[in-house]
Order: sequence, then C-alpha cells, then structure tokens
Amino acid sequence: MVDFLAENNLCGQAILRIVSRGNANIAELLRLSEFIPAVFRLKDKSDQQKYGDIICDFSYFKGPEYYESKLEAKPELQDLDEEFRENNIEILTRFYLAFESVHKYVVDLIRYLDDLNEGVYIQQTLETVLLNEDGKQLLCEALYLYGVMLLVIDQKMEGEVRERMLVSYYRYSAARSSADSNLDDICKLLRSTGYSSHPGAKRPPNYPESYFQRVPISPTFISMVIGRLRSDDIYNQVSAYPLPEHRSTALATQAAMLCVCLYFTPSILHTQQAKMREIVDKYFPDNWVISIYMGITVNLVEAWEPYKAAKTALNYTLETANIREQAGRYAASVESLRSQVQQLLKEGFLREEIVLDNIPKLLNCLRDCNVAIRWLMLHTAESAYDPNNKRLRQIKDQVINDSKYNPKILFQLLLDTAQFEFILKEMFKQMLAEKQLKWESYKKEGSERMMELAEVFSGVKPLTRVEKNENLQAWFREISKQIESLNYEDSTAAGRKTVQLIQALVEVQEFHQLESNLQVCQFLADTRKFLHQMIRTINIKEEVLITMQIVGDLSYAWQIIDSFTSIMQESIRANPTMVTKLRATFLKVSQTGLFIYVTLDHNFLKLRFIQLSIDVWFVRIGQYLKIIYIYTSVLKKYFIINVVYFVAKLTHAISVFTEGILMMKTTLVGIIKVDPKQLLEDGIRKELVKRVAYALHKGLIFNPKAKIQDWQSVYQSTHIPIPKYPSVDESATFIGRLCREILRITDPKTTCYFDQLNTWYDMRTHQEVTNNRLFSEIQDTLGTFGLNGLDRLLCFMIVKELQNFLTVLQKNILKDKAVVDVFKALLSAVNPVKGIVANASKVYANAAAKTQKIWPAYLEAIMKVGQMQILRQQIANELNYSCKFDSKHLAAALDNLNKSLLSDIEAHYQDPSLPYPKEDNTLLYEITAYLEAAGIHNPLNKIYITTKRLPYFPIVNFLFLIAQLPKLQYNKSQGMTCRKATDPVDWAPLVLGLLTLLKQFHSRYTEHFLALIGQFIRSIMEQCTRYLTLVYYVMIEEQEYAPKNNK
Repeated sequence: MVDFLAENNLCGQAILRIVSRGNANIAELLRLSEFIPAVFRLKDKSDQQKYGDIICDFSYFKGPEYYESKLEAKPELQDLDEEFRENNIEILTRFYLAFESVHKYVVDLIRYLDDLNEGVYIQQTLETVLLNEDGKQLLCEALYLYGVMLLVIDQKMEGEVRERMLVSYYRYSAARSSADSNLDDICKLLRSTGYSSHPGAKRPPNYPESYFQRVPISPTFISMVIGRLRSDDIYNQVSAYPLPEHRSTALATQAAMLCVCLYFTPSILHTQQAKMREIVDKYFPDNWVISIYMGITVNLVEAWEPYKAAKTALNYTLETANIREQAGRYAASVESLRSQVQQLLKEGFLREEIVLDNIPKLLNCLRDCNVAIRWLMLHTAESAYDPNNKRLRQIKDQVINDSKYNPKILFQLLLDTAQFEFILKEMFKQMLAEKQLKWESYKKEGSERMMELAEVFSGVKPLTRVEKNENLQAWFREISKQIESLNYEDSTAAGRKTVQLIQALVEVQEFHQLESNLQVCQFLADTRKFLHQMIRTINIKEEVLITMQIVGDLSYAWQIIDSFTSIMQESIRANPTMVTKLRATFLKVSQTGLFIYVTLDHNFLKLRFIQLSIDVWFVRIGQYLKIIYIYTSVLKKYFIINVVYFVAKLTHAISVFTEGILMMKTTLVGIIKVDPKQLLEDGIRKELVKRVAYALHKGLIFNPKAKIQDWQSVYQSTHIPIPKYPSVDESATFIGRLCREILRITDPKTTCYFDQLNTWYDMRTHQEVTNNRLFSEIQDTLGTFGLNGLDRLLCFMIVKELQNFLTVLQKNILKDKAVVDVFKALLSAVNPVKGIVANASKVYANAAAKTQKIWPAYLEAIMKVGQMQILRQQIANELNYSCKFDSKHLAAALDNLNKSLLSDIEAHYQDPSLPYPKEDNTLLYEITAYLEAAGIHNPLNKIYITTKRLPYFPIVNFLFLIAQLPKLQYNKSQGMTCRKATDPVDWAPLVLGLLTLLKQFHSRYTEHFLALIGQFIRSIMEQCTRYLTLVYYVMIEEQEYAPKNNK
C-alpha cells in the first residue's frame, strides 16, 4: 500500500499542506498580536477625540454614506484620514491577510472533507484516513489548529480592535470594489464575540461554542475526531512514559487537542456525563491546568464552569484530598530529585560504562524530573488563575502550600535537569556515531584473544605451566570463529549469540579447571569484558534519544518561563558562573520548535528568553564600568588601596561573566545559530544604546516660550532596541527637540540672516544670535550620523510643510471666488508678458490690496521652508568640510563618481542610445545616501514632493512677492533688510523658500514667474520715466514765465 504521506499520494499531501498552513497561520497571528497599533484600541481620551471619527467598528457597514459624509464635511478630518491611511495601510494589509488565511484554512478543510465524501481521492474515505496513523494525526490536528486560531485571535486581538482594523482596511484598500473579495465572510467569522482577556471580565454566554460554529463543519467529522482523541493514543506517547502515574503527562498534548475540539460539540460538555467522566479519568485525574498551544494556558476549572457534565466530572479531580495528595507527591519528588540530579552531575560521574549499564534508571530520573517540573509550573502559574475568582484563589493557595512551592528551587531543578539532559544527549549522540566502529573493535579484540588462547594450548606459543590440549585448542578456535561471525546488522541474533558465548567462556573456565592459570583467566576475563561491551554497544539505539526528546518537552512553558526571568537574573547577578548552565536550558526550551517565531516571510526570529535572562548583567556591566571610570580617574592622582581592591573586584566580576558567556559555545537554538560572541556584543551595544539615548533624552530638553512605526524602521532592532521615552514636548525624541530648538532660535520672525557672514542677528537688538559654528558643535557632539540625521529630519519637515502649504493653496485660496477673480483680472491686465502694463503702479497696487488677507499664512509657510533650506545648506557645508578633512579619499571618490554619473545621464538625454540606469537599478538611490552624508549635494536643487498642475500658480507667487516688497528696504552694505521690526520679513528665507516652491513644479511655471517679474520692473521703470520727463518739461515752462528775480 502507498505511504499516506508519499509525494504521489494526493490525499495525504492535501491534508499535510492544510495542517502546515495552520501552524504557519498561528505563528503569524502570534507575531502580529505584538504589533497591533495602539491607536486602534482607542484607550486614551486624546486618541478618541482625534481618531474617533475615522476609526469605526462594524456599525460603519450599517450606514457607510453617513460616516463618509462626516469626513467630507471637514477638510481637517480628510487630511487626518489620509495621513492615518499612509501610516497604517501596510500593517492593516498584513492583518487582513492573516485573517483571510484563517478563513481560507477552514474553507479548504471543508472542501477536503467534501472531496473525501465524494470519492475524489481513489480508495480513500474519512474512515480509511482515520485508520491510517499519519492520517489520523493530521485530521485531528486540522480541526484542533482551526480552534486554536480562533482562540488566539480572540485572546490576543480584542473583538472591537479586530472590527476597527477590518473596517479601516475596507475603507483604505481596493477590497470594497473587488468582486473576488471575501471580506464579508471574514467579517462574519471574526466579528466581536464580546470576550475580553482582562482579569475579572465576564464571560459572554455560549462562548466559545457559538464562535466556533460560525463556519459549520461536518458533525460526522467532528464526532469521529473526538472519538479518536478519546480512545486512541494517536502519537504513541505512552511508550515513552511506562509508569501509570505519568499517563496524564504522556497524553497531555492529546488532552489539549481534545479540550479545544470539544468546543465544536458543546453537547458533550453540557449533558453527556459518561463521556466527560471517561475523559477526565483518562486525561485529567491529577491535573486541571493545561497548555493548549505555545504556552497558552487554560484552567479547566474556569473554562468548564458553564458546562454541567464537564464541571461535575472535574469535581472529582478538584477534591481537597486529591489536590493535597498530588501536591504532596510532587513536593516529595522535588526534594529527592534535586539531590539525585546533583549527584549525577558531579564531575566524572556520568561515564560511558555507567550510562550504558543504567539507561533505564537514567531515563526514569529524567521522566520524574520533567513530570514534576511540568506539574508545578502549570499549576502554580499566575496566568492560570483569575485573581477575581474566589475558588481559583483557594485552589492555587492549596497547591502552593501543600507542594511547599519555592520558585527558586523549581528553577534550580529546571537548570540541573536541562544540564543533565544535555550531557546525556551529547553522550548518546557520540556513542551512536561511534557505535559500529566500537562494536567492530570489541569483536576484533575478543576474536584475537580466543585465537591467542588457541595457540597457547597448541604448545607452540610458550606460556607458563600450560600443557598442550588439542581439544581446548580446537574449542577456542571455534569460539574465535563464532565471535568473528557475529553480524552488526542483525543486532537481535548477535545479542543472543553474544550472551551464549559469554556463558560458554564461564563454563569452560569452571569445567576445565583453568582458574589455576592466571594468564588464561585474564584472557578469558578480557574476552568476556569485550563481549559485554558489544552487548552494551548494540543496545545503544536512537529510540533512547527520541524518548529523551519526548520527555524533555518544554513547550507548555513558553510563556510561563518569562515569570522565571527575574529569578534567573538574580541568580546570575549573585553568581556569574551560572551563565555556563544556561546553554543547556536554552537548548531545552528550543527543543519544542516553538521557541522561535517564524513568520511566513521569515523576517522575524525572536530569541526572547535568552536575552531577557542575561540582560541584567549587561546593565550591571554598564554600572561597573561607570564606577571603574570614575575611580580610575581618582587613582591617577591618589593611590588608595581600598579603591584599588574595589576596582579589581568589579573588573573580575565582569571578566567572569564574559568568560561564562563565551564558554557557552556556538549553539543551534531551533534553526537559529546563537553565537556567544555575538550575544555578548549585542548585549553591550544594547546597554550602550540605552545609556546614550537616555543621556541625550535628558540632556537635550529646551524650555522655549511622518510617523514611522517601530516595526517599519530599519534602525529599530529587536535584539538591541532603541529605548523610547515619554515625550516632554511635541517631539518624539531628542533629535526632534534639537531640531525644533534650532528652528526657534533662527526663526525669520525674530532674526535676520546674512548670507555673507553665515550669521543670524536679532531684528530688534541687532545682536548676533548664532552662526555656522553651531553646526560644528553639533558635529563634535553627535558625530556625522547625528548631523546627517538632523539634515534628514529637516528634509522631512520641508516635505510636510510643502504638502500642507499646497493643501491650503488648493482648498482655500484657489477656491475663493473673489481672490480667483483678482487673479483673472491681473492676468488679463499683464498679457502679453513681453509688453508694458499701462498704469502699472495702480494695477499692481489694487491687486495686492484685494488679496492682502491671504498673504500672512503664505508668507509664514514660505519663510519656514526657506529657513530650513538655509539650515540644510549649513549642514551640507559642515558635512562636506569634515568629510574632506577626515576622509579625503572618500570625498574625492564620491565627488568623481557623482560627476561621472551626472555626465552619463546628461549624455543619455542628448543621445538616448547611450546607457542609463534601469528602474530596478538601485545605484542612484544608494549613491544619494552617501552623497548626502558627505555633504555633496545642493538642497535647493532637490525635488521634495510630486505636484500636479495648478491654475494661476505663477501669478499667485508673483503677486505674493510684490506684496512683500514694501516691507523691505535696500542697504548697500547689507542688501535687502526688513523695514520695520514690527512687521518682520527676512529676505534670504523668503527668496529661498519661493525658489524651493517653484522647483517642485514644471520649469515653465518658473519661466512665467520670472517673465512677470521682468514685466513688473519694465512697467514700473517706464511709468517712472514718463513721470520724470513730464516733471522736467513742467519745470522748464515754469522757468520761462517766472519773474527773473525769482529764478
């Protein structure tokens, strides 16, 4: 018969793919649950007020037109909605795809069951698949995983949050217009159940059975799966736990699956007392806290409270006497197991011969340790008991008291068990690798000993007091041949025959009275020893490793283990050498295969437990180094013996911890290689980042009168996270506060910038405020990366300012009919631009007067952009100077490469046949980052935003400029300066801001603008010339008629 999981078996491969997708879906859901944008929870009043109108639950679908009309009525809400979409559409899409995969999973499972019933798979039915061992496991897992997905979604992502995310995705994506979208079905499946994971929250009625029945699944299939889970040992785990008191541990995985699957048929839980009593007697006679998946614990006392049959059956387990008995049993076992494991871990105790002779005893010790650790961890876990439930509190208190629970002792037992398990596994792996080689070696040695004895009794080989004996000679030769004929491949026959040979060698020594000859006795004893070694070696089987893997499962503690982090940190703090034991513990955690989050795109691998465990020592290292630094500065001047001893003690503690980390060796944790050197470096870098960020956060706080999520940032790291501190002003970080402080002290409303001096002066006092040395100081303090970051922040601020400016221009100015009429009138008056405007001063003055109300906001935006462009120029100059000074070869290489690329691009536009970088070529993008970091760029030539064609744009900017001219005056030494300090206008930011704005549009707008300026100058000059000529003639006429004595 074809193997069920063979590649050519379509039936087996189909259900295998479904189950594989189920595990991947759960991993993705668990990972995404850590990245739910906080704004969707709407917990804060500020979030409710700000986003309450744009984040909706499923009530949106009752009247989408009403909600959309509210947005359209308020332009500020539209802007906020667009910004919110840009910030969150990526994560919303990912959540939607995860939700869709859950719905697709159950749809595909139902389709597979239908195909089985309809005979699509030849010779396969639901019954035959369940008869197959692999098929039975996969079908049970398929139903169980669907239930786990639903529970994970409801526990990790609240119903209201799910609804808000789905509605937001619907509004912001193309799903509403797609005919293939199954968003409606997904919404029906994942609508809010009313469940809350917060302690003390009331459980909704008929939960979770009503939730599980939203997508109907074949009752026959559910019934048959539950039947198999009730009656069979589907994973054959009982063989790894032969003792009857370990049966509930052996069947723990199956028990968790059964608990989840029972929610699909709640009638069993409610009314079928016989079945529930059978389930409890088999799976829960001594336990009531289970782990259903990846450490997600469920307390059956609480979970089965609404179900009469289940509650009644479980009451027998929850009797006070039974709880006392179980807790007392494990308390006694912990005491005995601790001393037993510590004895086994003594240096030199676990030798190969002892291990081979005591395999059953060692495995029993491992079983007892792991069973005790499992029971105590689960039944004392804080997460398993609701503190608001009186009965649960009583049960927990009884367990803790009767078991004499001490988390430090339990954790020490876990460490010792992991170490014992690790050593035993490594020894077995080595013995398995050398098994055949050693067996052949022992066989050869035994055969040669028998041949030598045969020669001794032949009389040829001299040996003291040994007479010739042809019978013994022939017998020993025959024994040698028998040993030589032993076959390694047939281990059973070889083992049986080896026992017979050992017995024969004992008998020959007795019957032929060979005891008198010590040499012969030694030969016989050596041969028997080699034969015994062959039996031990042939009994080294891979099944022992498999049993240890099953017994050592720690998947139930995936979340509980976090509660022991503080104990581990305290232990390491007290004794740094304990780090050497951590490797075994980490490997034990990784055995489950669930230690690492692996999402569908394999982008995120998490080693949480390892890092949390040793983080405390990196904090301590930072503190020690700070103290050492302070004291060594004292020791440079004064020699104080107590200080010298203290510094040496701290240095020794650091070296011990470092040595312990490096002794861990490179370890594979699941599929991830944990390099201790990298672990040490990451820990030190993490503490350094934390301290530097804290210093900058506290130091750069001033007192003046585009949002990136953490998971999106290429600079944020899971292993070495950049800490986030509460905001002290509108800035999120110290770099934002620094930038805003620079903008404040160089504000064009209060300062005047002189380009020739690169200096800002106060408009009122005419005192110097700051100059370009400011950026040298920032370079010295924050370094090149800090200054470059400041430049990038200014760049994004310019983008934001330009976007807001254009929004105001389009929605306010260009939609004001009176203002647009002025633009039209002026445009008709100045056409053609090559001509002269008649009565120019009156035309221009009237237009400026009629539009004066719109210019204050316009001026503020333009000068803000111009101010930031001046700052970017100064930063570029400083970066370029330091690059040429510190890295002249890099500066020269970048400059030459930049010029070469520009030359090639210009040549391509002149001759399109010449090469040009393709769209998928990242050269231009990557080189830009280097050029900006080296200051080899001109901010004024940068295109910050993409724009559309705007009507009257050149005439608007022209009119704006001439409206500002009366506020300025020309000075021969200083250029254009502000006329009145009460009406401030700084010429340099004004010109650069206007230039930047025009640069964002097509060059014809700039040409039109300059043509209007030229026409303005010509028209004013023409009008002035005519006026002066007229005055000249009037004066001549007056001179002719005036009396001569009055000339």
